[in-house]
Amino acid sequence: MDAIYWHDGQWTTDNPKLLGPADHAFWMASMVFDGARAFDGLTPDLDLHCQRVVRSAEKMLMKPRLGWQQIRDLCLQAVARFPAGEALYIKPMFFCAAGFLLPEAEQTQFVLHVFKVPMPGDQGFSACFSSFARAWSNMAPTDAKASCLYPNGQRAIREAMDKGFDNAIMLDGDGHVAEFATANLWIAKDGVVSTPADNGTFLNGITRQRVLALLRADGVDVQERALTRADVEQADEVFSTGNYGKVVHVNRVEDRSLPYGPMARRAHGLYMEYARGGR
Repeated sequence: MDAIYWHDGQWTTDNPKLLGPADHAFWMASMVFDGARAFDGLTPDLDLHCQRVVRSAEKMLMKPRLGWQQIRDLCLQAVARFPAGEALYIKPMFFCAAGFLLPEAEQTQFVLHVFKVPMPGDQGFSACFSSFARAWSNMAPTDAKASCLYPNGQRAIREAMDKGFDNAIMLDGDGHVAEFATANLWIAKDGVVSTPADNGTFLNGITRQRVLALLRADGVDVQERALTRADVEQADEVFSTGNYGKVVHVNRVEDRSLPYGPMARRAHGLYMEYARGGR
């Protein structure tokens, strides 16, 4: 079994066909999701991911009928159906099929998709700067993990891949660094770790918040501040935090190769230590 789904009280291994062209989520994008991970018998911060998907649905004018505890329990049931220790991606989603201009909030539906995805190795990834930018919070629902936000990141990734890179570094409307197209961004310079200040143009990720607290508790000088392109270009290290890979280093920015340095290794180690401690 590579994947399992839950919808309307039923488990299935077949991808359920839930929407048609008349449905609000199909043409008006009333859809949110979250992403959590299971690996080595661990599900770090699963509760926070389940809480966020409920908040995201509410911010997208929906009314979830499941609480986060119910969602967490379903996620754990799904994980238990796979072999122990399997690396999985856990994707709870809310969507609304009913509605015309606005979603009919009372008709909000939930679906869970859990599937096999290996954790990335330590090879890192390459990134270039993108011509596509993140939106301000009064231009898009940036305070929700809304599906409608992701096509612009996909365009940035396609642009990067066409240039021979794995990922893209996106700026905000003022030209400051926001994040990677798929994850939050960090740099290290002269022993100081920095990450873009939360200005509403990107999600203040759950793994970002966790790593920030872990590094500070470990005595690292971590700054949340406006980062420029030059800051990234001149950094000793660049790395990402996000649900898919947790902490992953960048091996190249534009034409400059970068090491898997001590701060990225420290962040990764601290996160894995935390995950194992909170099984």
